[in-house]
Amino acid sequence: MNVLIIEDERSLAREVDIFLTNNNYVCEVAYNGRSASEKISVNLYDFILIDLGLPDYDGLDLLKEAKRNNPEAACIILTARAEVNDRITGLDLGADDYVPKPFSLLELQSRMQAITRRKFGLKQNTVTLGDFLINLTERTISHEGNVINTITKKEFDLIAYMLLHKNRTLTRTQLSEHIWGSVVNDDYDSNYIDAHIKNIRKKLNAFASPNWLETVRGLGYKIVVNS
Repeated sequence: MNVLIIEDERSLAREVDIFLTNNNYVCEVAYNGRSASEKISVNLYDFILIDLGLPDYDGLDLLKEAKRNNPEAACIILTARAEVNDRITGLDLGADDYVPKPFSLLELQSRMQAITRRKFGLKQNTVTLGDFLINLTERTISHEGNVINTITKKEFDLIAYMLLHKNRTLTRTQLSEHIWGSVVNDDYDSNYIDAHIKNIRKKLNAFASPNWLETVRGLGYKIVVNS
């Protein structure tokens, strides 16, 4: 998932960046409000982490821009301003969570995972797809209790992202932007995504048919989950 970290304290920004990157998020960092505003206007993110105490910008104005330009992004305010009125203002403007500084990186990750579960209607972090068990926390795919260790990090990212958007067709461009973390050009070579999907099918077919992974001709791919 793509994360924009808006934080002027560079050591803290690097700490959050490294931690989340090591936990399989794709991160960008903006050290000031102007840079953050530019990124929000042209890129799509799954999470936007906003420090209210920026030297050149009101963090609440950035929150408004984020809700306007990235309506699907979950916004978390990270700030030293922990008064009740500040929290109420941030939440009323659309923030999905409000985390006062100093904060635990593990707690931040848990809050992000909780937001993801709520957003995509998941009651737990494991999902059964046909003969496979997907564990979104441990990032594993199992068959009959055995973890399939041939699935790569990016291949799991693709499966997890499609699973979160289950029963919805995702275009190759959407998949690329959310998995690789940047807006692609119109002449983007879609074979890159096709090659990854082909590899996923080949690896899973060695155990059982992944018939829940469908190709939507001319559009892209989707994971079908029967309720």
